[in-house]
Amino acid sequence: MRNLKLKITPSPFLILLLSFLFFLPACGPKHVAMDRRASPSDIQEAKIEKRESKDIQYGVASWYGGEFHGRPTSSGEIYDMYQLTCAHNTLPLGTVVMVTNLENGRTLELKVNDRGPFVKERIIDVSYAAAQMLGMWEKGTAPVKVEVVSLAIEPVQRFTLQVGSFADEPNAQRLAEQLRKSFENVYVATVETLTQKYHRVRVGQFETREAALVIAEKLSQLGFKVLVTSR
Repeated sequence: MRNLKLKITPSPFLILLLSFLFFLPACGPKHVAMDRRASPSDIQEAKIEKRESKDIQYGVASWYGGEFHGRPTSSGEIYDMYQLTCAHNTLPLGTVVMVTNLENGRTLELKVNDRGPFVKERIIDVSYAAAQMLGMWEKGTAPVKVEVVSLAIEPVQRFTLQVGSFADEPNAQRLAEQLRKSFENVYVATVETLTQKYHRVRVGQFETREAALVIAEKLSQLGFKVLVTSR
């Protein structure tokens, strides 16, 4: 049985139709697909929120935690390393700052409630929680930008004399009663940490350090150890 081979000859009409379809895209309007990528300036404007800032600082940030947890800060608040706070040496206590980790771009708002750091070239100490969120906890330090978001009004500084601090409140009250016989504005201020309460016997407040020192000298002559404090 022989194999049959069929020869198909395309018609002139089919050839004309295919030629027309082939040349049609070249005659029509050209559509160019453009890969429009944002320029660096576009990216910067999209990521940075425009906020009024009165001051900007650049430097090294560090963090502090465990050994200070539960202790009073310079503002009088008890330091809680799980809160979003920080220490700064010059900004008024209560100021809110925006801290940006320049290594990874992470940004966080923090409240200044303490003084520090006391290491050269470091400009801010952040809490343990803040260090975790800024991605600088393991390394310990990071280059940062610090911007003031809202500047607190520093209250008028007044001075107080601390004559004693006791874990036992009756002892503090007895000393206060003794001092009230000779001095005015004697009181017991209680501060509580996570583990204990402390009862501090204080005299004051005084408008100036000089006025506080006059009374401090009198107390010293009576045998008391006196601490002049602005807290």
